[in-house]
Amino acid sequence: MLLFFSGSCVLAQQVKVRQPKAGAIGSWRLLGTVQAKLVADHDIIVVAGPYDFFRKLKFKVTDAPLDMQRMIITYDGGGLPENINIRFNIPQGGESRIIDLQGGRRKIRTVEFWYKTSSLFRGRADLTLFGMK
Repeated sequence: MLLFFSGSCVLAQQVKVRQPKAGAIGSWRLLGTVQAKLVADHDIIVVAGPYDFFRKLKFKVTDAPLDMQRMIITYDGGGLPENINIRFNIPQGGESRIIDLQGGRRKIRTVEFWYKTSSLFRGRADLTLFGMK
């Protein structure tokens, strides 16, 4: 998929849609997985309802390290997207810090991950997103 923003060219490799399963409050739930590859610099996970209200996010990286730059979270019901700077090279098998969402319990529509592709010499890194209610 080729997208144009402000006259610049940006490649978006994947858009994954996932409906989280129900679970106990305070437990981590799988929101989606994408494969970061050399051919793109960002990926998007779409979170479908009805279990789409979350307070915290984290992600895990497997198969290769990933130089994560930022996340953009879009919420349902309007308002501005939340831009979270990560700027951290996450090792293979590593996890992000726990990210508290602004405003507490929020209904998430999409989470967009931006990363540097130059660190993906091994081909791809699997990025798995988790949310906590």
